[in-house]
Amino acid sequence: MQLYKNKNADSGITHFEIGEDYIRVRFEGNSSVYTYSYELSGKKHIEQMKILAKKGSGLGTYISQHSEVRDHFEKR
Repeated sequence: MQLYKNKNADSGITHFEIGEDYIRVRFEGNSSVYTYSYELSGKKHIEQMKILAKKGSGLGTYISQHSEVRDHFEKR
């Protein structure tokens, strides 16, 4: 997994991994990995999350503000 830059130093996200049709996220203080996929959250949301992850800003806010993402993931 790649380190999340957290440019504003206010995110609970520590790492991410981008795949063709998914993004995986690890949150601070949690060893679990959350997988958000086209199938569960929709292509539009996953592609936006990929952009934010690469930018290092806004990903945690995006997840929390969109129920289509926040409530639809696989946890491992």
